[in-house]
Amino acid sequence: MNDVLLECHNIVKLFPGVRALDGVALRLTAGSVHALLGENGAGKSTLIKALTGVHLPDGGRLTWRGREIQLRSPLEATRTGIGVVHQERNLIPDFSVAENITLQNPPSRHGIVDRDAMTAPALRCLAELGLDLDPHQPVRELSVAQQQLVEIAKALHTDSQVLLLDEPTASLSPQEADHLFEVVRRLTARGTCVVFVSHKLEEVFAICDTVTVLRDGRSVLTSSPLAQHTHDDIVTLMVGRAHAATAMRPRPAVERTAAPVLSLDRLATADGHRDISLDVRPGEIVGLYGLVGAGRSELVRAVLGLGRVTAGRILVQGAPVRISSPRQALHEHGIGYLTENRKEEGVFLEQPVGRNIGVTVWKSIAKAFGFVSARQERAVAQELVDRLGIRISGLAQNAGELSGGNQQKVSLAKWLAADTRLLVVDEPTVGIDVRTKHGFHELLGELAREGLPILLISSDLAEMITLADRVVVMADHRVRGEVPNDHNYEWTSRQIIRLIHNRPPPALSARADA
Repeated sequence: MNDVLLECHNIVKLFPGVRALDGVALRLTAGSVHALLGENGAGKSTLIKALTGVHLPDGGRLTWRGREIQLRSPLEATRTGIGVVHQERNLIPDFSVAENITLQNPPSRHGIVDRDAMTAPALRCLAELGLDLDPHQPVRELSVAQQQLVEIAKALHTDSQVLLLDEPTASLSPQEADHLFEVVRRLTARGTCVVFVSHKLEEVFAICDTVTVLRDGRSVLTSSPLAQHTHDDIVTLMVGRAHAATAMRPRPAVERTAAPVLSLDRLATADGHRDISLDVRPGEIVGLYGLVGAGRSELVRAVLGLGRVTAGRILVQGAPVRISSPRQALHEHGIGYLTENRKEEGVFLEQPVGRNIGVTVWKSIAKAFGFVSARQERAVAQELVDRLGIRISGLAQNAGELSGGNQQKVSLAKWLAADTRLLVVDEPTVGIDVRTKHGFHELLGELAREGLPILLISSDLAEMITLADRVVVMADHRVRGEVPNDHNYEWTSRQIIRLIHNRPPPALSARADA
């Protein structure tokens, strides 16, 4: 199909001190999967908001099937036929699955919402996604992956002709992602245009037909057939120069006789963990790897007081401790927690960058009667903004206006401000572009070189092998074993996969025979 559904003509969007979109062009045709690519801060999120009625452009035109339109609200966009599934979940936790799916267009009788009539359309959307969920179940009881798929079912209910998927596989296992791709193919077969926003270029090349690349708010490639471009072509367009893969600067070997900063001793939790033991030493990056559902995030949340420990011991600097909250973990034991859910737990979106960074040190810079020194807060924040290369218009800019990569840097900055002695990092680069991701890796490596111990959770196997000194492999809330990392991707990944499938890896001496 070649019917043009939606076109952007020289779209401009201005914010104070920032030209977020500068003459962006885009053409979306029926029955296609269109990749929208660019680094963090390139303008992808702003463009999505312009296409879904959140932002009214300051210049340029939008046309729908050749007719000029203005989208003044998300409801207008939905009624036009434009749907979106955001990377961060946008569900009402205490509403049922059916209520969330039909929320934008609920069935009614005599002007009153008919809750009983919600079930049938919700089940139809769930069936199209192959989801076997109870439509009456509150979505807060679902896993992250299930919530993501409910978001997609919610968009299907509005019968969108253009469906924007913003990092849709970030919270999905490979099997769930494959299933999503099958759904996308069925949607395009009936004429829907799916806009696929992802930093996973292997997925882009697997599913997409056409591509638009944004850089610094401009479209440097517009609605071009993807088959005409290579992986390196796209990366070069995104970063503005040829991208050469660079290895991490080597770190000195960790002294294994050094006393651990954090030890878990036969730990069990209410989430089902049993007999979990591991150590993290100064200057060491210890990886926790496993498939979705392995229990990695739940384990560290229990350690930080966000879950219940039922047996075993947590030791900090060799002394047994009881931790009831991340606040206590920070102020009493020097443990910082860079959460995977940066928008809900990592940063205060409606607060300035300076306040986000300074919040962890308010107690130490407070003056008489508890007043916080604004000057000292700004000094602390500015130093870390400069050190981490956070792109902002000023410390007064709200964190919610930043790109995902810069929000993650702000989240990291607040823990560094507090002079943490151990950093727990959960999925640090989900939704972050190629160049920002490499910079974040270098930053974590530098912190480890300075002696900071890091406990790293990542579903990105390449990231794990790039960063970790050793990898603790988990499955079904158990530790299956540990792999020493010699940073040879093929060898190390093979041993990790063997452990996931409960096959002990051979000794390193057997490497030549593998």
